[in-house]
Parts: sequence; C-alpha cells; structure tokens
Amino acid sequence: MKKRLQHLPAGLIAMAALLVVAVPVALWRDGASGAAGAVAGIGLVTLSYTLSSLIIAWADLKARHLLMPVAMGTYVVKFTIIGVAMWFVSSADWGGLPWMGALVIAAVVVWMGAHATWVWRAKIPYVEL
Repeated sequence: MKKRLQHLPAGLIAMAALLVVAVPVALWRDGASGAAGAVAGIGLVTLSYTLSSLIIAWADLKARHLLMPVAMGTYVVKFTIIGVAMWFVSSADWGGLPWMGALVIAAVVVWMGAHATWVWRAKIPYVEL
C-alpha cells in the first residue's frame, strides 16, 4: 500500500504551505470567520483527496480490475460532497463562505500542481521490475 501512496506527501505538503499563506491573509482581511473559511476550504479538499487516494490505492491492491470504476466513483462522490457542503454553508449566511469557496478552488489547483510536479520528477519504470 505504501508504494501506491508515494504521491501523497507532495499534496499534503502543498496543502500545508497553502494553509500557512492563506489563513493569515484571510484573518487579516475578514477576521476569524475568514480564517475559518480558509481552513474549511483547504481542509475539505485535503480530506477528500487523501481519502480518494487511500480508496484508490486499496482498490489497486485488492481488485485491480475494479480500479477505474472505483476511481471514477470516488471522484463523483468527492465532488458531490464538496458541492453539498458548499450548498449547506451558503444557506447559513456565514462570513467565511467566500474564503471557503475561493480556497476550495485554490486548493484543488495547488493539489493538482503538486501532484503533476511529483509525477514529473518521479522515477516511474515503464515495466514492472
């Protein structure tokens, strides 16, 4: 399983860096609710990508023939949960919602950039050694 999750630290480090940059800006701009929204947005994306990585790695390990349906299913469920969470929060009239929305988008872009950078630098053999 560890072999299938080698990409995970790159994404988690990128999320930590985004958290260190975004939360103080949100706190300065909109106070505690802005900072809470930033943390919620980054946390939601981090949790969703980490869980989907774990589920996909498990499927690859246990039932490789189900890898594509499991991966597609996790992405459908993940984006549905993020959308439902944003919808529920939008009806609550919470001041951190703009930061949460912006940081969900930013966190997805940063995670994907970290993942692409990891793939670019990884020494992945073309054949099973």
